Amino acid sequence: MNNAKRAVALINAGDWDGAHNLVQDGNDKISCLLHAYLHRDEGDLGNAGYWYRRAGESFPDNTLTEELVRLSLLADQA
Repeated sequence: MNNAKRAVALINAGDWDGAHNLVQDGNDKISCLLHAYLHRDEGDLGNAGYWYRRAGESFPDNTLTEELVRLSLLADQA
């Protein structure tokens, strides 16, 4: 299992810190997107926006649930 899949599993298990530790040093797109999601989830929208930009994406207008589904699918492809 890759780090992206592990991070999604940790998010689903409620382990924000564990997921954050896995992705915080990653520079690949999925790590940046997951990092953005985590900061969005905690309400730190400025930091989330930074990580979405690092991933080459604009801030999404979907729900957190929808975003996690999207990121889960991307993690499966990573």
